[in-house]
Amino acid sequence: MKAIEQEIVQNKINDFADKDVYVHLETTNGAYASHFNENAYNVGAFIRNAKVRYQHGKIVSTGGSYRVGLKLDLGWVYAEGVTDFEIDDKDRLLMAGHDREGRLMVALEISETPFSNEADVHE
Repeated sequence: MKAIEQEIVQNKINDFADKDVYVHLETTNGAYASHFNENAYNVGAFIRNAKVRYQHGKIVSTGGSYRVGLKLDLGWVYAEGVTDFEIDDKDRLLMAGHDREGRLMVALEISETPFSNEADVHE
């Protein structure tokens, strides 16, 4: 993965608009929080292969990272804190946000085909 290039990511988001796509969305502070502070809450969310169709999407800078939002018919899907991206050889848009130590904090991935059950997320 490499640092977000906003125009490239926006163009790819636009390419997926009004199509049935599969979304992988994950957030976590993982075990990181509890390793450093036993009173800290370990939080996360995970959804894989949610089939959606979004009307439009947008990537905006939030100062040091980005927010990506996808407007659905009945709501929104969004990820905050995205820092890196890749368009892989399967033409999937893979986006992730990492902390200062390089640990995954958020991932949002979009594909026209389902993600496999293998560990191919955030490659």
